[in-house]
Amino acid sequence: QVRLVESGGELVQAGGSLRLSCAASGRTLSMDTMGWFRLAPGKEREFVAAIRWNNGSARVRDSVKDRFTVSADSAKKTVYLQMNSLTPGDTAVYYCAHSPVYSLNWRAYATWGQGTQVTVSS
Repeated sequence: QVRLVESGGELVQAGGSLRLSCAASGRTLSMDTMGWFRLAPGKEREFVAAIRWNNGSARVRDSVKDRFTVSADSAKKTVYLQMNSLTPGDTAVYYCAHSPVYSLNWRAYATWGQGTQVTVSS
């Protein structure tokens, strides 16, 4: 079983930056892809970014790719989401999740962290 713990979410002003972290533990050999998703009030869960452990290939949502970067430290079994130039539209609970296969669809992700709240004030 894989356990994921996110951290780094907080209240920030528009234009600010945050770096979210997701630390994995347990049966991490089963992980292929780590994803970041977000859930805002009244909206559906949406894909933000994903990265594969084996080769570091990454994908970021088109609407944020100029501002967000995903990276991974395999030695620390930690994935990061660097978010710059934040806007109130980025306000959401951000979740990391792992999938045994490469996918951008949240349904493929087997294990989820508890989420970390990001709030961007205008």
